[in-house]
Amino acid sequence: MPVSARGPLRHVLVHLLTPLLMCLGMGLAYMSAFVTPEPHEMPVAVVGTDARAHAFAASVADEAGDALDVRTLASRAQAVDALKSLDISGAYVPDARAPELLVASAGSDMSALAAEKVFTPVAAAQGSPLKVTNVAPPVSDDPTGQGLFFLLVAVSIGSYASVAALGAAGGALRMRVRAGLAVGVAFAVSLIGTALAGPVFHLAHHGLWGVWAMSWLYSAGILLIGVGLHTFLRRWTTLAMMVLFVMLNFTSSGGLFRPELQNGFFGSLHAFWNGAGFVEGVRAQQYFGGHGLGGHVGTLVAWLVVGALLTAVAGLVERRRGAVAAAPVEPTAAEAAKASATSEEEELEESVGV
Repeated sequence: MPVSARGPLRHVLVHLLTPLLMCLGMGLAYMSAFVTPEPHEMPVAVVGTDARAHAFAASVADEAGDALDVRTLASRAQAVDALKSLDISGAYVPDARAPELLVASAGSDMSALAAEKVFTPVAAAQGSPLKVTNVAPPVSDDPTGQGLFFLLVAVSIGSYASVAALGAAGGALRMRVRAGLAVGVAFAVSLIGTALAGPVFHLAHHGLWGVWAMSWLYSAGILLIGVGLHTFLRRWTTLAMMVLFVMLNFTSSGGLFRPELQNGFFGSLHAFWNGAGFVEGVRAQQYFGGHGLGGHVGTLVAWLVVGALLTAVAGLVERRRGAVAAAPVEPTAAEAAKASATSEEEELEESVGV
């Protein structure tokens, strides 16, 4: 290969590194989180207070091992309350002739199916068919309850793609202007998300103002974090945003599998990641009477605060850089050309990342 061609080839290979890392990261994240869901300390209950119920619960726990966290509840009403509080994934009501399994599929269709898979053989061993009662079903327009996950995807992509657009086209603007644009874009993205959730696909049958507020908090947090990161990461911002708000975010959100069906890594992220705050917040508002809503909103607010702080720090850094650049040192023609080429490359790479 001619020496003159090695530089351009190396240049192309460096730019190909980003999509290849995206490919690797997406594959690792999605396959490790979604391909082999298995119960891990999944909370279930056996209804009954007598010695027979406790013995039955102990036998189920012994057979399941680490897959289940089995407890007993005194009454069917307590089991329903626990399901509607998302404290358990299923409750088995023993009966020699008509055993019953209580589930709440609006909380997680996959967890409800997992509970049914656990207790159907138990009832069959007793020679009785299992009756499954869904105490909190999703709306008919979203029969699997997974529509909230796809709402998360739409709002997330609108947010992180807008970060790439702001980085590619808005680099010459002052930080406060970019931050203002981020807040405005979050408003637009949240309106689109609310329209999709409400009048378009009817995922949310009530409380659209609440859906909009959580959408705005979620989107604004992503946008402000992205605008702040761009000051430090430049062309690598898109990759960082995909890691934070796609690879780690979608997989830990609980929109498809709740943490009890995932490995410990993604299950632990579910406790504080912003996608989980959004999905669980909207789910709590729509189906569970607002149970736990304050904590989920608090998660979204915390991410928004992090974004605001990061943007403020980035603004200070840019002002310091501007003061240094204002020193009366004229760049050479070669330096100016290199700076222009670097800026164009970053804009191209960020645009491709969208």
